[in-house]
Amino acid sequence: MPENQGPYLIRGARPLGDDPVDLLFENGEITAIGPDLRAPDGAEVVDATGLIALPGLVDLHTHLREPGREDAETVASGSRAAAMGGYTAVHAMANTDPVADTAGVVEQVWRLGEEAGYCDVRPVGAVTVGLAGERLSEIGAMADSAARVRVFSDDGICVSDALLMRRALEYVKAFDGVIAQHAQEPRLTEGAQMNEGCVSDRLGLPGWPAVAEEAIIARDCLLAQHVGSRLHVCHVSTKGSVDIIRWAKERGCDVTAEVTPHHLILTDDLVESYDPVYKVNPPLRTAEDVQALREGLADGTIDIVATDHAPHPVEAKETEWSTAAMGMIGLETALGVVHKTMVETGLLTWEQVADRMSAAPARIGRVGGHGRELAVGEPANIVLYDPAAPVDVDAAAMVGKSGNTPFRGMSLPGRIIATFLRGVPTVLEGKIK
Repeated sequence: MPENQGPYLIRGARPLGDDPVDLLFENGEITAIGPDLRAPDGAEVVDATGLIALPGLVDLHTHLREPGREDAETVASGSRAAAMGGYTAVHAMANTDPVADTAGVVEQVWRLGEEAGYCDVRPVGAVTVGLAGERLSEIGAMADSAARVRVFSDDGICVSDALLMRRALEYVKAFDGVIAQHAQEPRLTEGAQMNEGCVSDRLGLPGWPAVAEEAIIARDCLLAQHVGSRLHVCHVSTKGSVDIIRWAKERGCDVTAEVTPHHLILTDDLVESYDPVYKVNPPLRTAEDVQALREGLADGTIDIVATDHAPHPVEAKETEWSTAAMGMIGLETALGVVHKTMVETGLLTWEQVADRMSAAPARIGRVGGHGRELAVGEPANIVLYDPAAPVDVDAAAMVGKSGNTPFRGMSLPGRIIATFLRGVPTVLEGKIK
């Protein structure tokens, strides 16, 4: 765990891209903001000239693999990667081995995060026992555990049984929880390898139709409204899904949704390379879908960006396409991709980036102390980002255990300079502490 090295004075940072000011952190809080602040005795001064200050990022969708797949990632290595990406809190998905479907497992993940200390790790509990989709897991026990679980998901597998989904939505109402659904109708995607469309036809690969996602989203929005519960839609990937979520919000459904960085920039044309780094669930879609996702994120139909960080060992990805594992890593590159796709294009301001990547995910996940405004008295969970320091993505330089990034060799427009967790630097001068 990084050690507390005393007060920090950040000189000349631009909060949310605004005019430069100084920020002083002491005892885990922001204690002063203003021009030309005096450095207290023993304070470390950080020159942040030209850097944008954002509230620490919050990821609602991270796979940390521990327990069970420590060869791909651990809570410690994954939370280091999160800190390098500017994250101060992440939600660890339940598809571990054993599955995080009991109070004991979620408390184990939570404690591992506390021990590592690079970011706050909030476990996500499984909706069903063993992710089998047959009966509800120990939802209440996980909610009451030391981990205080509020997000439940069988991510990687859809809760396809409508009655079971209804019961889960009803159950979490008691403690203001949320069901995060992996929207994939299983009968429509049996054997699917990529997006169904012109490219899949040309390559002869079994297609994954957009309607397989859209049908589940429509059903679950109606179920959530019927029972008066909260629904969160994971990794939205199609234009039709955006339209359905927009319609659901207009009729009063309590639904939120996320988009991944890779679905904001990559298209199914990349599959023509047969490089399994581009194999992901849901699959990369068309340029039309990418544009709709960007517009949906800009207008608030899609509430947040979530990485779906999915590390895999080398042997699981460097194999033939049909047998390769699905998933991409994304924690260390997310902010750069959002900068490139949303800020440089004029679709989002830095204030809106802070909302989509910090405030809104913290609110959806009910994470206290994160996603707060940069103000005196607030926790010093802060990231400093240099928007004018292009970086070429290097998979070998990633601090996580896996290198399956689809952005390798891509130039991103900026880089993380520092991440502070309650006033303690986890990343400083672009290096992990």
